[in-house]
Amino acid sequence: MLGIDKISILFGGRIILDEVSCQISKGDKIGLIGKNGAGKSSLLKVIAGINDADTGVISAAKELRIGYLPQEMPLPEGQSVFDEACRAFSDLLEANTRLEVVTAELSQNKDHHSKVYMDLIHEQSDITESLALRGWYDVSAKVEKVLLGLGFLQDDFDKPTSQFSGGWRMRIELAKILLSEPQLLLLDEPTNHLDIESIQWLESFLGNLPCSIILISHDITFLNKITNRTIEIADKTLYDYPLPYSNYLERRQEVRETLLSAQKNQQKVIKDTEAFINRFRAKNTKASQVQSRIKKLDKMDRIELDEEVIAKMKIRFPDAPRSGKINLELKGVSKSFDSKKVLEDVNLIIGRGEKIAFVGKNGAGKTTLSRIIMGELDCGGQVALGHQVNIGYYAQDQSDTLDPTLDVITTVEEVQSDTPSQTLRNLLGAFLFSGDDQYKKVKVLSGGEKARLALCKLLLRPVNFLVLDEPTNHLDIQSKKILKEALSEFKGSVIVVSHDREFLSGLTDKVVAFTAEGLVNYNGGIKEFLNSRKLESLDQFHVPTSNGKTKNNNGNSENKLEYERKKGEKKERNKISSKIQKLEKSIEATETKIGQLTTEIAASKDYNPDLIDEYQALKSKLDVFMKQWEELSVLLEKLD
Repeated sequence: MLGIDKISILFGGRIILDEVSCQISKGDKIGLIGKNGAGKSSLLKVIAGINDADTGVISAAKELRIGYLPQEMPLPEGQSVFDEACRAFSDLLEANTRLEVVTAELSQNKDHHSKVYMDLIHEQSDITESLALRGWYDVSAKVEKVLLGLGFLQDDFDKPTSQFSGGWRMRIELAKILLSEPQLLLLDEPTNHLDIESIQWLESFLGNLPCSIILISHDITFLNKITNRTIEIADKTLYDYPLPYSNYLERRQEVRETLLSAQKNQQKVIKDTEAFINRFRAKNTKASQVQSRIKKLDKMDRIELDEEVIAKMKIRFPDAPRSGKINLELKGVSKSFDSKKVLEDVNLIIGRGEKIAFVGKNGAGKTTLSRIIMGELDCGGQVALGHQVNIGYYAQDQSDTLDPTLDVITTVEEVQSDTPSQTLRNLLGAFLFSGDDQYKKVKVLSGGEKARLALCKLLLRPVNFLVLDEPTNHLDIQSKKILKEALSEFKGSVIVVSHDREFLSGLTDKVVAFTAEGLVNYNGGIKEFLNSRKLESLDQFHVPTSNGKTKNNNGNSENKLEYERKKGEKKERNKISSKIQKLEKSIEATETKIGQLTTEIAASKDYNPDLIDEYQALKSKLDVFMKQWEELSVLLEKLD
């Protein structure tokens, strides 16, 4: 389907990918992972044809349809939500417009025997047949299904896109890409703007798509449910594993340990060789041996491991004064925007040290309530902070508030100008900004690096109450894990707004669900909250209908999800079984060739290097087939 042949990509004067190659095949669902700034988004842009590689070639099947959703993009205005989504079918829209013109001309032409009239009749027939074959009459149903799945209500369809936030308009762009039915789908962190139920709908939708997918995501659950292959960018190269993310982690650790051992042995060889060269360089009798070893060192393919892969972000929230027993109390809090009521009669008490998850659909009021707590929005009712509460806030768009013209060190110096420079440098180092990285301009940082810098600013003063609105957006998987550990050890209170199930799991001890009927409190973690109602997702808790009322939809939704899950598993098993059968045929054919070649080599009286080379190549090929067969067999066994 698509081949990547020895491409290199430079960014900011440094090489981020160095002559990498891989093949994307039909049916591949690839998770593209790596630390922030490794080059994931850059690689997607090259595959999508947005940017050119500095060296190498991208070869694609003829007329390959590629759909690409970047992290950020210009968002169009001027049309309704429904009409904007329909632009995914622009070619069909044009054909239908032409059909309307032809029909109008026919109605005005009274000479039913003229050539012009007959040509119009034929054109009308051809267009009508073409539209029917290409699914024009199902377009409205398809658009409605995808928009509803991504969280829009029927009442939203006729509203202009300008009335929606950037996150909701990104959903419209995602809907257009999904509706265009690409053969290769490129998604750069598509869950950043989605709530939990929309993420789970997207999981099911993508899992059943026949197209190939390359997905950048830091949502482990999302990756595990969609992908069947993982490609990691590290050390300026690609590490390719035919496994979903969690299985890849185990295999990657084995490979890394092997590489570390090989690197250690190679370093010893280099050290011994250099010692020999230095010792005998001046002796004429050893000149040939010295030159031989110098050439050997020059030709040696050095094993290099990116030190930043080993480096870990180090977060420890500074100690703050002990607060009172009650950290926050809300009484009868209400908030409306124009005629739209977002919050009504909210009552909530948060005690010292409690960790609470705010969950629910986008637009349900989670961010609004967070901003009310911070005093950024006025409201009806009472908001009271407890005794000696020092509150810290990480906004959903916190990284976007950074000044792009400043460098990293100046960004933190502006917050704490009286803090010693070395202290600030040490703190930046804990967030993986070391050496020259501290002088990078904010505008050249990746999304994840900006998020780390924004979190770093949060630690510049001690707090005992944290309000975090989507803190994991753009953070890589390792950084999210470390942030979660730091928050778990934090002694103060925490409110965290998040749609990342893996991040919330085990972190919070209370859930506040924002539903159509108001706030629902639950004492327990996110998994317990869902399991207590035997739910797969929060959208089954209270599902808004088109008339604004709510309905309990547990049974049907649960049965449908179970059916879709089993259907997806069956499809996956069949696909893996097919691959195993093909591999077994390839293994049998290769073993037969090796046997024939062994007989030929044994019968040959003279040494034939070509036969030996062919024999070695076949053995290597067989090893690859056997390794793939073993991995797929293990995967199939787990599915069974």
